[in-house]
Amino acid sequence: MNRVVFLLIFLIVVAAPTEASWVLDGKKSVVTFVSTKATDVAEVHQFTNLSGGVDSNGNVNIMIGLASVDTGIELRDDRMRDLLFDTDYFGLATVSAKIDMKKLKNLVKGEFVRMAIESNVSLHGQSRPIPIEVVVAQSGESRLLVTSERPVVVNAPDFKLGEGVEALREIAGLPSISLAVPVSFVLAFDWQ
Repeated sequence: MNRVVFLLIFLIVVAAPTEASWVLDGKKSVVTFVSTKATDVAEVHQFTNLSGGVDSNGNVNIMIGLASVDTGIELRDDRMRDLLFDTDYFGLATVSAKIDMKKLKNLVKGEFVRMAIESNVSLHGQSRPIPIEVVVAQSGESRLLVTSERPVVVNAPDFKLGEGVEALREIAGLPSISLAVPVSFVLAFDWQ
């Protein structure tokens, strides 16, 4: 009898619909950042490993694989992994937030809404609140595009990355590398 009850409970749990959510399409999404060296030489870089989603309650969780940093120069990528991000110990940056799902409920294809979000960014063993302004657009029946309305400025010392920036500056023989880094993103989410 216990086995039958267990089997019935198991089947009910497995057959129950899972909570729908917005799942990040990492192949159609991008997070970019701008580094400035030697006072006025700016370069755009990106991360290629992104995952996460938004649950039906509006809880956002985005993960950025720091080892996926892509600067267009392999040696520089290796140096950023080792000297700046220390990816052997700190492989992920995470962004968590809570959004008002009611604002998205009635969006139709081609419409958008602006949102100010208080996010929490965890990077290099440190967590900090960072406000983010986004534009959310319904781009298809089951697809949302979320873009940064303005760049988010991340200050390296806030995440104990100042020493890493200095190590990069020294090894590259540069007079300076800015500690303030503008970050932008385009995130594609599919309803599942």
